[in-house]
Amino acid sequence: MDSRLEAVYEKVIARDGSQKEFHQAVHEVFDSLAPVIAKHPEYLDQAILERIIEPERQIIFRVPWMDDNGKVQVNRGYRIEFNSALGPYKGGLRFHPSVNVGVIKFLGFEQIFKNALTAQGIGGGKGGSDFDPKGKSDAEVMRFCQSFMSELFRHIGPNTDVPAGDIGVGGREIGYLFGQYKRLRNAYDAGVLTGKGLDWGGSLARTEATGYGTVIFAQRMLETKNDSFDGKTVLVSGSGNVAIYAAERAEQLGAKVVSISDSSGSVYDPNGVDVELLKQVKEVERGRVSDYAERRGNGAEFRAGQRPWDIPADIALPCATQNEVEKADAEALVKNGVKLVAEGANMPSTPEAIETYEGAGIAYAPGKASNAGGVATSALEMQQNSARQQWTFDDVKDRLDNIMTNIHDTCLEAADTYGAPGDYVVGANAAGFVKVADAMMAQGLV
Repeated sequence: MDSRLEAVYEKVIARDGSQKEFHQAVHEVFDSLAPVIAKHPEYLDQAILERIIEPERQIIFRVPWMDDNGKVQVNRGYRIEFNSALGPYKGGLRFHPSVNVGVIKFLGFEQIFKNALTAQGIGGGKGGSDFDPKGKSDAEVMRFCQSFMSELFRHIGPNTDVPAGDIGVGGREIGYLFGQYKRLRNAYDAGVLTGKGLDWGGSLARTEATGYGTVIFAQRMLETKNDSFDGKTVLVSGSGNVAIYAAERAEQLGAKVVSISDSSGSVYDPNGVDVELLKQVKEVERGRVSDYAERRGNGAEFRAGQRPWDIPADIALPCATQNEVEKADAEALVKNGVKLVAEGANMPSTPEAIETYEGAGIAYAPGKASNAGGVATSALEMQQNSARQQWTFDDVKDRLDNIMTNIHDTCLEAADTYGAPGDYVVGANAAGFVKVADAMMAQGLV
């Protein structure tokens, strides 16, 4: 890392010592920016680095709620409004026991550059809670969401901050959150949340967008090598929204997806994942991947406590959570023939895993580029809400295809500009950073 960037990074360590995920996200971006700073010394003069690592606003609040046994529970809620240079804060809400301020800050920091790459006029933010919706009744989830929104509503709005879903926050949770917001505001601000139901302001293709977008980006990577998904064996981790639709789109393009996973383990499905059965188990029944394997039969094997990265394949799409691919996992991917990794999750590869990819010549796309389709389509949902319209599935999908293609091409152009041809990490970080930095410069010391 350039010494001038390292000096700023050391301030992050000193100020936010326990926030390891945030440190990792900042280091990953700063490690790419030496040629950018050399070309734009004005960013140093205006303390853009120091300003971009400090959120514009951090909101932490208590969330009391009552469970079905009449016992009062207390969780912690967060909203990190990180950077609004390009538009209103935009980023999901994550409900998961692992959530803390460091996790939300890493996600919000990543969101700044991801959103910039979409060219959709949205800033970066993130939020959530350490509440775990898994195993809770619908009534408990509703009471929690209503309590959470009773504080959050003060800080959000269609032109201020627009949350969406993330891990643990799907259509059910968005519905409860929106209902409470509407009740408290006495206004139908459809654009205040994205990921809504289709009958009340949601967008067609939003459910599919992150997974589809990841595969579109990977397809563009393959096309630079005169290749495609057709006939390829693909590993997918996770079994939520992103994983399901990444698997679906890969199979539509002629690939065979042979794995899924959750926190209990992974499934190896040598004959190809049955996406419709997976949707039934996960989206309708809220079951586990072990339930999928039992119902699937046909050689599908549930592997308790194991990740899918030791299975031979051509392409890997990590779609679960941060740091799910460690060095040993990356070495297994290399050993078993993987030639391309595109991230559907946020920061799923550790720095050591990324070094392993790069050392082996694996084509690698960081999540801020390859999984930007979800937030891009959320911005399209905001546009439809503003116009009180609903576009067709094909119209949204075509726009998503164009956005992901533009992100891919932007990354390669920036990589060329800053002396790292073909490096999607440098390209994504440099392109996103420059766009945000230039807007911050133009808007003065705010």
